[in-house]
Amino acid sequence: MNFPRKHTLKEITEIVNGSWYGNESVEIHGVNEIHMVREGDVVFVDHPKYYDKALQSEASVIIINNLSEIPAGKAIIVCNDPFDAFNLLLRHFKGVTNWKGPTSEVGEGTTIAPGVHLGSNVKIGKGCIIHAGVVLYDDTTIGNNVIIHANSVIGADAFYYKTREDKFDKLHTCGGVSIEDNVELGALCSIDRGVTGVTRIGKGSKLDAQVHVGHDTQIGEGCLMAAQVGIAGCCIIEDKVTLWGQVGLASEVIIRSGAVVLGKGGIMGELEGNKTYMGAPAIEARAKWRELALIRKLPEIIEELQS
Repeated sequence: MNFPRKHTLKEITEIVNGSWYGNESVEIHGVNEIHMVREGDVVFVDHPKYYDKALQSEASVIIINNLSEIPAGKAIIVCNDPFDAFNLLLRHFKGVTNWKGPTSEVGEGTTIAPGVHLGSNVKIGKGCIIHAGVVLYDDTTIGNNVIIHANSVIGADAFYYKTREDKFDKLHTCGGVSIEDNVELGALCSIDRGVTGVTRIGKGSKLDAQVHVGHDTQIGEGCLMAAQVGIAGCCIIEDKVTLWGQVGLASEVIIRSGAVVLGKGGIMGELEGNKTYMGAPAIEARAKWRELALIRKLPEIIEELQS
């Protein structure tokens, strides 16, 4: 998320009530999560396991709960609770907004059915069909010739919580969703917006009914996803990937171009492109079929060994 203007280190430190160290003159343009940061961004880290990743990232300012060695040119802001500090920043620059449909833009030849709800800063291109009951939250952008079927929800909050002793603290969501040209979404799909960035569905991709896409996930062009596919946050799905029914992806998974995952596949890590996978955890389909064939022979093998 970009700020309306550049901010100084001291200004940001005052908002989060912390203590700053390092490059006082650093220019701050916005905030982002660790997997999306750019120069000029603020990021937070609250676990020693990820200190180095945050400090060595492109971020210019790191909100952290420990006074650490500061890379050249960067700054840190030390706070007792970086998660809360980051939430303060998000709410300061973009708090909860009311629904303001009149601020939306709808292109020529687009059909909006009864019962559709448009939030603030929604942009819809030309020749789209938005069926009854669709909800488009704030900061949703839809390209040309997009079809969204009934009761889909685009732009709901990220499923992002910090576990406390007695509750789950919610991270304020202020990103958006971008649905590019010629995409079709089936009925009852749910596409969560990015925490600070944008969840994207690339040109020409087609999603069947009841597909869920988590926050900040990037889906490439020409992808196919059958019913009940579930995609966690921060995944990268490249072009022309096919996911059949009830495939599930863990967070931060990468699927390379041209990969196919057969029904009920479970993806835990990176998949190479132009191969077919099945099973949970998913492996190449040919290897999985061989594995299943051997499992069917186990009773026979055991009987031979016992004789």
